Amino acid sequence: MTLASEGKRRMQEETHQDAVRTLNTLQTNAGFLEQIKRERGDPQVQLEAMKHYLIRSGLQVEDLDQLKIIHVTGTKGKGSTCAFTERILRGYGLKTGFYSSPHLVQVRERIRINGEPISPELFTKYFWRLYNRLEETKDGSCVSMPPYFRFLTIMAFHVFLQEKVDLAVVEVGIGGAYDCTNIVRKPVVCGISSLGIDHVSILGDTIEKIAWQKGGIFKPGVPAFTVSQPDSPLEVLKDQARKLMCPLYLCPPLEAFEEEAQPLHLGLAGDHQRSNAALALQLARCWLQQQGHKGIGEMKATRLTSRRALPLAPVFHPTLPMKQGLQDTEWLGRTQMLRRGALTWYLDGAHTTSSIQAGVRWFRRAVLNQEKLNNGPEVRVLLFNATGERDTAALLKLLQPCQFDYAVFCPNLTEVSPVGNADQQNFTVTLDHVLTRCLENQKQWNRLAEEKAGVDPWLAQAPELGSGPLHGPLLLVPPAPRPLNANSLVFSCISHALQWISQGRDPHFQPPTPPRGLHSHPVASSGAVLLKEASSIQVLVTGSLHLVGGVLKLLDPALSQ
Repeated sequence: MTLASEGKRRMQEETHQDAVRTLNTLQTNAGFLEQIKRERGDPQVQLEAMKHYLIRSGLQVEDLDQLKIIHVTGTKGKGSTCAFTERILRGYGLKTGFYSSPHLVQVRERIRINGEPISPELFTKYFWRLYNRLEETKDGSCVSMPPYFRFLTIMAFHVFLQEKVDLAVVEVGIGGAYDCTNIVRKPVVCGISSLGIDHVSILGDTIEKIAWQKGGIFKPGVPAFTVSQPDSPLEVLKDQARKLMCPLYLCPPLEAFEEEAQPLHLGLAGDHQRSNAALALQLARCWLQQQGHKGIGEMKATRLTSRRALPLAPVFHPTLPMKQGLQDTEWLGRTQMLRRGALTWYLDGAHTTSSIQAGVRWFRRAVLNQEKLNNGPEVRVLLFNATGERDTAALLKLLQPCQFDYAVFCPNLTEVSPVGNADQQNFTVTLDHVLTRCLENQKQWNRLAEEKAGVDPWLAQAPELGSGPLHGPLLLVPPAPRPLNANSLVFSCISHALQWISQGRDPHFQPPTPPRGLHSHPVASSGAVLLKEASSIQVLVTGSLHLVGGVLKLLDPALSQ
């Protein structure tokens, strides 16, 4: 590379980072955060605000009809469903757009064309074009810039229209009725993945209230598909569909599409992905059918009937592009394995009780099926964090049966100081706040271990945690008293946690010299010896997609390029 080309590359990178940093300032738009809280009771007000921003950006709501959108919501599995759907349709030679959230490593991942995040140059071009347009059209009636997610949603619409995609797969951010993606008037088809409890302060504290929010994406005359749901929320979805005159269908299980000698192979691991794949087959086929495409799979004779007073979606023979699409789907950070010598990293961004349950089943089966390199000792490590209002105790209790030797907790920060790492910045929380949350998570884990194993009466009482600021590379709180099998540690960032877990044995993760105090705690020092001598180390990273993204960024630097 010449000096001139290297200089140009650096200039482009700096310009892109400037765009990301400016975007990040929209995270702390306090005026709009308060406005959103006031508007939350009236979804129409929310959508009118989004429409106002869209018009100021130079688009009309009617322009979005050109995108031929597949709109998908759900509590868990909606991102995987979108990934399956996009990959299937790309296999038909279509130019696909895909809008999803959150991002794992780089914000560009949220806006994809043909499965790839848009380039830094393209991101920078569309970001500043939209940002400057909104600045030019501001008036006294509102703040000039929409919040972070609304801005990216509008930007995605501009990218997809200007880049002339054949279709756009759009994943709902939170809920459905109130979500800013619901400004779309005429999607081609809608889908609802598995429902559960999450984001209760926004969506409601019962699964029925949450189902109502999800059903808010239904549109008159637009076909919609749902996977099997519990009776109560399914009734809510049926009622929503009836009122909106939306034809709603129940997806048959994936087994209905498989031949005895030819099971369908999925690119995403875990039994829970089968319902997501079944929903994706229906969404892709319906979209192709609505657009007049041929070769969408012949109908298949079946004895399946719906016992849920809801029409059953068609059962058909999946076409070759459908089979290949399901097999080739990639979706980082969801039931993902990275094998690095003695270390195996299991990455799953599960953050609800049902998704943690599914992740535990996947992890335990994967560990059981993994070929052992030799007969030496095996060490199991949990790396965990949870954010927001989630019931951490409930999540951690579900992880106890995995029989971890060590539980490690850290915030979703790749480094203690995220300077120069704009994609990972989060200005909506403070360092002290996230570290305090990690300490609380550790206490919950120790309490659960104590209840399970009892307290060792021979161990002395540990010192109490003192008050005061949280500083230093390593934050360790000894339990008081220490339960059996409750070896737990708290680190101040992901990098320090990975350094302790890997002990230099991951050839792809070679950080600088470890910080002072990394092994100062007795649990850390004794654990380091065990980790260095173990023949295999199984590490489950879960509880937060942001945590998984930070881990991926460090373990696979190519994702940041």
